[in-house]
Amino acid sequence: MTWWLGVKCQVTAWQAARAQWKADHERFRTAQRTARKSGRVPDVDHPGPPPTGFALLPWLLMGMGSFSNLLQGRTANPWIGGLGLLVFNSLYIYVTFRSFHRDKRQAVSTRVALGLMGLLTTGLALGYGGNWLMFFPLLGLAAGAALRGPWLGRTGLLLALYAAGVSAVRDGWGDATNIGYATFLSSMVTAAILGLSEAVRELRGAREELARRAVEKERLRFSRDLHDLLGHTLSVIVVKSEAARRLAPRDMDRALAQIGDIESVGRQALTEIREAVTGYREGSLATELTRARSALSAASIRPVVRQSGAPLEPQTEALLSWVVREAVTNVVRHSAAGRCEITVESTAERARLTVTDDGTGAAAGRAAACPAGGIGGTGLTGLTERLAAAGGSLRAGPSPRGGFTVTAELPVEPAALAAVGAAAAVTAPRAG
Repeated sequence: MTWWLGVKCQVTAWQAARAQWKADHERFRTAQRTARKSGRVPDVDHPGPPPTGFALLPWLLMGMGSFSNLLQGRTANPWIGGLGLLVFNSLYIYVTFRSFHRDKRQAVSTRVALGLMGLLTTGLALGYGGNWLMFFPLLGLAAGAALRGPWLGRTGLLLALYAAGVSAVRDGWGDATNIGYATFLSSMVTAAILGLSEAVRELRGAREELARRAVEKERLRFSRDLHDLLGHTLSVIVVKSEAARRLAPRDMDRALAQIGDIESVGRQALTEIREAVTGYREGSLATELTRARSALSAASIRPVVRQSGAPLEPQTEALLSWVVREAVTNVVRHSAAGRCEITVESTAERARLTVTDDGTGAAAGRAAACPAGGIGGTGLTGLTERLAAAGGSLRAGPSPRGGFTVTAELPVEPAALAAVGAAAAVTAPRAG
């Protein structure tokens, strides 16, 4: 019963493919009607013929003449003719249905079935002639469906000449030219239509795949940026809230100052989230360094910021600002440090950012941010990918003198960042 299950599965697949084609065709007709009313071009492509052998089954009606001869008793040895008709139709269905799958139409079994069709067509044509010669155009149609490729033209021409020759031998040259021409035309037109339809389906599939990947890329960008944005902002709010709680009993003015900072940070976070949604946020290194000083001071960590060198390109500043944000957030959360040093150095070729602390705490948190195999964690992993896309690098790990160090390097030549300028606008600092 295994073969029966295979047949049922194949029929189910054919039905599903045809149902999908009907849905696509109906969607095209609806879009066409809507576009006609609005005077615009429809935005849905025509699905083409059904991607199954059902599209080629109606052509079997070309054999109705021979079937009529059988019913009317005008065919000698009708049992042989009827058996030949049944076998030809079965081979035709087998070949045409397999022709819509590239691997199956190139299989040896399909070529063997096509060869048997040729032998059977020759035998029926020489034995009966007349309407039975119409099986040659059907043979050409099956050949065009199965033999799409560089050899199709030669094959179609040879098949047409062969069909004309057999017709001439059986019934003279009266209909031989018509049979040969019909055979050639059926093979060429069928191959052209099915080839174009298959190309359209592949292009449509490629377009849908590109759209799906674009959505995934945008979703990944958004998740990374929200992690970087909210992780830092919430850490600052928590640290300043703790500072305000500690200061409230003994110094209300300083506590109120911290609360004011919390309000300011919250408002800025709302603005950045709105900009992240639209994807138009540019990072400013100077602004990020100011925020870093505020966050470190609120966490009782002494900030030391040093800058030297020429002004940086906007793309370079934007990427480095995200490194500052992530690194300072990790220092505030995990380091238990008393001092954090941020150094920005730039030359004519490269920019270098180093964030170093003297902390000794939260080893587990540091391990999550930088496992033994390399840089990990959601924030640092995303930053590593962004800097690598811009031709830079990011290293993070324990310092030889204790504490933890994050080092980022980027090329500063405009040409080096030109290829990633648009990508940085979407995947990095612009989305907050």
